[in-house]
Amino acid sequence: MINKEKSLSSTSIVDKKFIFPFILVTSLFALWGFANAVTDPMVNAFKKVLELSNREAAWVQMAFYGGYFSMALPAAIFIRKFNYKKGIQLGLFLYALGALMFYPAAITEKFWFFCLGLYVLTFGLAFLETTANPYVLAMGNKSTATRRLNLAQVFNPIGAIIGLLIAQQFVLKNLKSDDISSFENLDIAQKILIKTSDLIVIRDPYVILGLIVLIFFTIISIVKMPQFKEDDKSFSIKKTLSKLLSRKMYRLGVLAQAFYVGAQVMCWTYIYQYSEGKGINSVTAANFQFFAFILFLLGRIFGTYLLKSFNAEFLLKVFSSFSGILIIVTIFSNSIYGLYSLVGVSFFMSLMFPTIYAQTLKGLNDSDTKIGASGLVMAIVGGALMPKLQGFIIDFGGPGVNDIKILEVSEVNFSFILPLISFTYIYFYGKILSKSNN
Repeated sequence: MINKEKSLSSTSIVDKKFIFPFILVTSLFALWGFANAVTDPMVNAFKKVLELSNREAAWVQMAFYGGYFSMALPAAIFIRKFNYKKGIQLGLFLYALGALMFYPAAITEKFWFFCLGLYVLTFGLAFLETTANPYVLAMGNKSTATRRLNLAQVFNPIGAIIGLLIAQQFVLKNLKSDDISSFENLDIAQKILIKTSDLIVIRDPYVILGLIVLIFFTIISIVKMPQFKEDDKSFSIKKTLSKLLSRKMYRLGVLAQAFYVGAQVMCWTYIYQYSEGKGINSVTAANFQFFAFILFLLGRIFGTYLLKSFNAEFLLKVFSSFSGILIIVTIFSNSIYGLYSLVGVSFFMSLMFPTIYAQTLKGLNDSDTKIGASGLVMAIVGGALMPKLQGFIIDFGGPGVNDIKILEVSEVNFSFILPLISFTYIYFYGKILSKSNN
């Protein structure tokens, strides 16, 4: 339980020579946190504007997180062939390209075009995450790698908070289709006008984001970044993948990451549908998501501090246990306390991604880490598949969120059984980690 490496508290988290590059790279964590937060409310926004079902609107998350799965391994191969800096540059370019695609998508008013833009955008995020996470792990003593990655990941919820505020203040509040209670009953001409106006509202944050990302691209291109030499000249992608897949803890870790990302996306995306079941509109629901992000940030800071004194696997078990308890309240509560519990889960989710990431790659050499990191980024596909399945559950009884009862609760409540399964697996993964590290 207590961290056996007493020297951790006196060991520098980041080597002094890497401090400025570390700051630059950690700023990228805020960029993809921003993209995640802006995209979550878009599921509900597209549902209202384009009159989609919950499972149809879930294609937003399928496109967003599916891009990670498609590009993670190619990104790792590219980074190994070239270097971390070029990986970051290509990632920022693809990120900007995908965001700027929202401009022509709004002109065509085609849902698939918006999804394509998100798909390309996450090609860039796949490069950034495949690069930035192992890059941060390399910028200091191996004994402080988990703490260092948790520290860098603190910037992720900061970007998420900013992204949510943008989504709330400049998108959700300005959607005319969300203001009109009987939008589906308007005549075709009125719907077309509102649809055109609302798609422009959705478009603008992404276009501005694309321009900001291009500024980051320019800065990274100018600044000299550290390079870490390869120690394996006889690299073989086939042999490396075979070696990684033969490691039990690597396989279990990738699955744990898939469950975690799926749980995170479900808890944040469907907070809007859960709120709808309580008679709360999207703008107000965004306030609850805002508090969830604040708790997520505080959890990251608190978790990073606790890692000085407690083993990562012990904290993983504790945090996943509390997450599971809160989700059970979310499922079976018919009052506002269920929503409070759903918000509270974010505090305990905060530690999971960087801890699972660092523990899964623990003990790998630099060459294997780059390819191993791609498997963990591919695991983000859990954020595409599980919300889609949750959308099917919510739509099971009809287009609403309270159409039928399952185990005496509405289908939207019951749909959170999926995050509960996820946190249960993560708890047992933590137990297996404890045994393997003893």
